[in-house]
This record gives sequence, C-alpha cells and structure tokens, in this order.
Amino acid sequence: MVSKESHCLRDLLYLVELGELPIDITSVVSNHLDLEPYVSSHGVPFHHVPVESGSKSVSEKVLLEILKKESVDFVVLARYMQILSPLLCNAMRDRIINIHHSFLPSFKGSKPYHQAHEKGVKIIGATAHFVNEKLDEGPIIEQDVAHVTHASSPEQLVSIGRDIERRVLAKAVRLFAEDRIFIVGNRTIVFQ
Repeated sequence: MVSKESHCLRDLLYLVELGELPIDITSVVSNHLDLEPYVSSHGVPFHHVPVESGSKSVSEKVLLEILKKESVDFVVLARYMQILSPLLCNAMRDRIINIHHSFLPSFKGSKPYHQAHEKGVKIIGATAHFVNEKLDEGPIIEQDVAHVTHASSPEQLVSIGRDIERRVLAKAVRLFAEDRIFIVGNRTIVFQ
C-alpha cells in the first residue's frame, strides 16, 4: 500500500525483479492515482481505494475485500500515509509492516525531517515495525540511522531519510518473508 511517495515501492519492485526479495507482489493499493502508471508498467495490478473524510470505514471494507480475494499473506505500508483503524489492524494482526520516517520513538506526525532539523539532531533514521492499533507503537523489526550535521538542510535530511527508509523496509520484508521474526509481547526476536 502506498500514497504518493514511490521510493519504498520502487525498491521493493526492483528487488523482486532481481530475485533478491522472496515475495510475490500480488497488487498495489493506493489512496491516490499518482503511482498507477509505474505499477502497471511492472505488470502488477493497481487498486485505487480513495480515502475520503468520513468514509474511511467504507474504504477499509473495500481493502479487506481485496486482501481476501487475492489471498494476501501480509501487507506492506510502503509510505501509505493513512492511519489504519483498529478493525483493520486486528484483521491483519502481526501481518502489516510499516516504515516509519524516523528513528522511533521520536518526531511523530508530519514533516519529521523538518522537526529533526529544528531540534539539531545528529542522527536520523527509519524504523520498520508491525502495525497495531496504537500509532507507530507496534513491535519494531528493523532500524537504521545516518549521521548528519548542523549544516544538513531539511532537503538533505529528506534525501538521506529516503535511502534509509527503503533499505530498512526491504530488510524487514525479507525477514518476515523468510519467517525470521517472532513477536513476543510488544517486542520482536529477529534471527539474522
């Protein structure tokens, strides 16, 4: 599932094409149409499921139908910028992986790299985690960071962050696909 940013999706599709990621991408679902031409060019079915104010439950019912119809084992939120309802989180418990655009816990919400810049951070990062009903509080699968300086602009932080996000998400997906993650409470045990 994606919204408008493509870097994580592009990386997953590329790794699958190379045979380096042991998954089948059965389809891509998006709340926007921006990435439909790109997804279709890879021969992957694209589903546009808009999320309108006040109709999120209708959108999620459509999403659940797609997941059931396509026998989806797990969902990857590759920069899907919507908060999932507890109903959807519970329906796919421990089978939704999200990439969070910072090193959790920190800088929740929009424009995390701008927040980081304002705070003068010296490292930035990304966190892949399982989704649960608590926003960005699911069990952590993988994290990585990069060192930055006071001279790094918000735009440079975004660029560095994109690279970290795509790598961390791909690794988390690989670990899940290879059945190397065990959830114990709100923590994970990851076999490397």
